[in-house]
Amino acid sequence: MTESDAVRVLAALAQQSRLQIFRQLMVAGVEGMTPSRLTDALGIPGTALSFHLKELTHAGLITQERDGRNLIYRAEFTTMNDLLSFMTANCCAGEPCAVVGTGAACVAC
Repeated sequence: MTESDAVRVLAALAQQSRLQIFRQLMVAGVEGMTPSRLTDALGIPGTALSFHLKELTHAGLITQERDGRNLIYRAEFTTMNDLLSFMTANCCAGEPCAVVGTGAACVAC
């Protein structure tokens, strides 16, 4: 991940609704969620949700897949892990860091 990629991803997450959507999709895992399920879970109106999903998709944080008549959105775990790796690449000036709990990074369930 380049610095400009990190800025793009962080900018997309620097908005409360988009952060909530992304976190909800992280919880959903590889199953993903439809826009209607996201609206039910988060209470974000459809038009606003559509805008935020587009922004998260453009940032590479989520993917969209058509399943019949439905759209399924999923968190892009690779992008999140790349961001975490980028942010911690020079942690502790190269010295070994303390062991981090299992929540440090995610893989697709």
